[in-house]
Amino acid sequence: MTQVVDAVRTLSVSLDERSYPIHIGPGLLGESRWLTPYLAGRQVMIVTNETVAPLYLERLKAGLSGELEVRELVLPDGEQYKSLEQVSRIWDALLEAGFNRRCTLIALGGGVIGDMVGYAAACYQRGVAFIQVPTTLLAQVDSSVGGKTGVNHPRGKNMIGAFWQPKAVLIDTATLATLPPRELSAGLAEVIKYGLIRDVAFLGWLEDKMAALRALDDEALVVAIERSCRLKAEIVAEDETEQGVRALLNLGHTFGHAIEAHQGYGNWLHGEAVGAGMAMAAELSRALGWLNEGDVARVQAIIESAGLPLEVPDNMNAEDFLSRMRLDKKNIDTRLRLVLLKSVGDACVFDATPSAMLHALLEDFPRR
Repeated sequence: MTQVVDAVRTLSVSLDERSYPIHIGPGLLGESRWLTPYLAGRQVMIVTNETVAPLYLERLKAGLSGELEVRELVLPDGEQYKSLEQVSRIWDALLEAGFNRRCTLIALGGGVIGDMVGYAAACYQRGVAFIQVPTTLLAQVDSSVGGKTGVNHPRGKNMIGAFWQPKAVLIDTATLATLPPRELSAGLAEVIKYGLIRDVAFLGWLEDKMAALRALDDEALVVAIERSCRLKAEIVAEDETEQGVRALLNLGHTFGHAIEAHQGYGNWLHGEAVGAGMAMAAELSRALGWLNEGDVARVQAIIESAGLPLEVPDNMNAEDFLSRMRLDKKNIDTRLRLVLLKSVGDACVFDATPSAMLHALLEDFPRR
């Protein structure tokens, strides 16, 4: 269900007693009504990074009125810092402040901060409340919703973590005004993904509105964020812990995670790697006879229109890809399971790709 309150759109992630709202709109950070109802107690720890803190930390704190004990922790910015070492800094800060089980953590930042704060909350005293306040498009449409938390390992992305749902997600669309164009494009990769896997009408809308989205048109952004969050909320409600349909959200991610890990976290943005990965998934789907050349061209065109790469790194060969892809969390036993497209708008998880076909794709795919 979608509600509109003072131009703020509210969705619900329906998970029984773990259900929570997603509030979407401009100017939400400084308003206490979007935060205080979801605090577990008086103790609040805001965790952010060095880039976001000067922009939005004080505004967020202004929305935490009342007799609250508010602390803050500012971490380094970047995917390379998504580690257990940085999560330990969160636990250290909580313990030093004497925070108890009724504390609330607030994640203010992009997907790295959201994932680390969620994991810290899942583990601290065996689980405390947290709120997601995502400030990048990628985090707003994807990582802040659904309860996946965790950190990277040198051999694989997001290999250490837990499912831990937030108490609320607060999406202030005004924060996108300070987002660099490269980061905006990275977020659009996840928006495109929803159209490719589940909503071909949304994909058509994106094809028409891509220029407006890249120009930060407010109306287009709100529609794109709301529709992406609604699609993800529906999938998470069906399959919270990724035993079935939720795996479809990983279109392009198996290839993309391999790129990120091999290149060194942060050198390719997550959305950039996913963009190239979706192009690879489309080409493999064509090789399997599911997509035609026109379908592949359509997928490539919308990825390129978002400012995302259609090529993979020139320093990666087939074995570089496969060594990383074998660690993918979707795999069962020794079977490599990939999210592919039966048609544009209809994805599937497939574990019977002929090894020679996959190897040829990985060797011959365009490089940059």
